[in-house]
Amino acid sequence: MCGATKGGLSLDGVDVAKEAIIQGQVVRGGEPVENAYVRLLDRTGEFTAEVPTSATGHFRFFAGPGEWTLRTLAPKAEPVDEKVTAATGVVAEVTVSI
Repeated sequence: MCGATKGGLSLDGVDVAKEAIIQGQVVRGGEPVENAYVRLLDRTGEFTAEVPTSATGHFRFFAGPGEWTLRTLAPKAEPVDEKVTAATGVVAEVTVSI
């Protein structure tokens, strides 16, 4: 797992003031989706990173400040794109419904 805790991912040990964090959860019908893949695409659509979701559907990226797209891929679902803005000192929380 990605260190998921009830209510979301733990930020223990993370200096949020020095990071631009994008994190969230992938859900289907309100239930977490395990082993989906979330891709981080830059503002031009170029692939930057990819992570699988945890058993609780959570994911996290440490990104540079700016505009990003999260592309979520999961079995039996069409890809879902979500725009998100990352900023240093801010945790951008995203819930992706597939």
